[in-house]
Amino acid sequence: MGKINILDEHIANQIAAGEVVERPSSVVKELVENAIDAGSTRIDVAIEEGGLELIRVTDNGSGMDPDDCETAFFRHATSKIASTQDLFAIRTLGFRGEALPSIAAVSKVECLTAPDTSGLGCRFVIEGGTVRAKTEATAPRGTDIAVRELFYNTPARLKYMKTIQTELGHVTDYIYRLALAHPGIAFTLKHNGHTLVQTLGNGDLLQAIAAIYGTTVAKSMLPIRGETLDYRLDGYIAKPELTRANRGGISTVINGRYIRNYPMVQAMLQGYHTLLPINRFPVAVLHVQMDPTLIDVNVHPAKLEVRFSKEPELMQLVEREVRETLGKQRLIPAASMPAAKRPQEAVVQEQLELYRPQAAQASAAGSRLPGAAASAERWSAPAPAAGTSASPWAQPPGGAPQRSGGAAGAGEPQLRAASAGPAVQPGAERERLAPRETAAASEALLRAMTPQEEQPPALPAFPKLHPIGQLHGTYIVAQNEEGLFLIDQHAAHERINYEHYYDKFGNPAEASQELLVPLTLEFTAIEAEKLADRLPQLEQAGVYLEPFGGASFLVRAYPHWLPAGEEQALIEEMIEWLLGEKKQVDIGKLREKAAIMCSCKASIKANQSIGLLEIETLLDRLAACRNPYTCPHGRPIVVSFSTYELEKMFKRVM
Repeated sequence: MGKINILDEHIANQIAAGEVVERPSSVVKELVENAIDAGSTRIDVAIEEGGLELIRVTDNGSGMDPDDCETAFFRHATSKIASTQDLFAIRTLGFRGEALPSIAAVSKVECLTAPDTSGLGCRFVIEGGTVRAKTEATAPRGTDIAVRELFYNTPARLKYMKTIQTELGHVTDYIYRLALAHPGIAFTLKHNGHTLVQTLGNGDLLQAIAAIYGTTVAKSMLPIRGETLDYRLDGYIAKPELTRANRGGISTVINGRYIRNYPMVQAMLQGYHTLLPINRFPVAVLHVQMDPTLIDVNVHPAKLEVRFSKEPELMQLVEREVRETLGKQRLIPAASMPAAKRPQEAVVQEQLELYRPQAAQASAAGSRLPGAAASAERWSAPAPAAGTSASPWAQPPGGAPQRSGGAAGAGEPQLRAASAGPAVQPGAERERLAPRETAAASEALLRAMTPQEEQPPALPAFPKLHPIGQLHGTYIVAQNEEGLFLIDQHAAHERINYEHYYDKFGNPAEASQELLVPLTLEFTAIEAEKLADRLPQLEQAGVYLEPFGGASFLVRAYPHWLPAGEEQALIEEMIEWLLGEKKQVDIGKLREKAAIMCSCKASIKANQSIGLLEIETLLDRLAACRNPYTCPHGRPIVVSFSTYELEKMFKRVM
């Protein structure tokens, strides 16, 4: 007699339940996803004791007729797919037909459903996989499923459930994800009668974010949008000042399905490059729409992981759009959030005054700030040598405009260029101008004041700051029309040096110089063997080593611009990082790490006093950086106090 038997259907359902129903949140996930597939616009979830006593999901979707109500609890019964081809173009959240029979096998389920608004529905009761009742009942359109006493017939599973708060946390987290994935659906979650989640369901993703994370987080979100031939990306990402200690604030949604995709998260974090502190993560909600034939969702029991057929293209899209979105912002965090903003009209009026002849003359004389005449005289740039430009906006090698020591506004280069021509005479002199000459002068002035169309849109300029002094030998105090600014001098110098060394490491071989007395480095036998295989990567960073017998190596050459006195320490740190990489070494990443190490060693430190002229030079160089807002480690460089906030602190405004 054979030893292999076909399992009883009841036992098979309980085994399947072990894969599908891990905890109460798994039940909530399956039932809510069914409600979404049914076209619901409102879904109410009520649980008791973390979901172990009761899970009730009510929706206003399409509902089921009596025959479908019973058939839905059979294994592999589904209305989502009908042929093999449907598996390659799945457009629904559920499709396997395993959820309801698996849930019914380990709990007591009551289903009340109606397919229309006639009021006539069906009541179906099943306990432990056994049908107990099927009757007609009065019901509104939609489905109401109640799951009671989860795992009542599998005490071993019940024994390993966590605390009520832990199970409630899992349920709440998944409702959060679904609400962010479907802002057009009104979700409500109640636990023991208390409302925990409630969204409007008006289709506004930002309002859904506010309902889940709070209005403070919603105000710090930036819209993101982009597309390629195969993908369309939209959603919101947080400013770098808003971070979390883990990746829990990142939600990735593919065709309405919340998934966990590590490469996609890494691509987004790469877009935040050097803008986030170490081990801090942003809040983000990314929606990706794509052809369902380009994705395989049938690779995970809980359908939380997927496979893309064109994954590199999607990763490049995410990284590029995140970087461009952040690059358009002035990323200076405020010291405190104002209760009310200053009227926008006042700011516009100040900017308009700059274009008046009186304002131009005043700008040439000095700043509008009190005491600006003495400050301008103290910090004005030296007179240019013969044959050089007198413009205070010299172009650095990177192409970004440098700050001048003067007090003019951001629009001054255009104003000075326009005023270089013949001045327009007031009164009767203006009437003598020929109409053609007047039109030509106006057109020339307009061209001078308007950026050319072929030029890319300018990124937000780093604010023009006027130094006041230094605080505790660590922070630079500066001001402008917008308010007060504190600058971390070490972080600022570190950003300047990072961009300098990053460019240098782009072609380090030309700068390498051979040493008269080589440096000797010693390692363990295992490290030496591993290092011998990675010497070519070090050479691409400009550092040349050769074996010296045993586990020793000689440093024959390194770039001459490494920080003086720190050469050996830097090389040892580079080698330590290189040996710690388990996968194939990315030379670009090695150069970046080396640039960060060099920038930290070469920067001024805290508690180091510097003069006002050095402060001015530091601010000039910081303003010329590609990213003047964070250090290479992601810490903020500048913090601002608005004039309105300062006035509010001193009760000058109420």
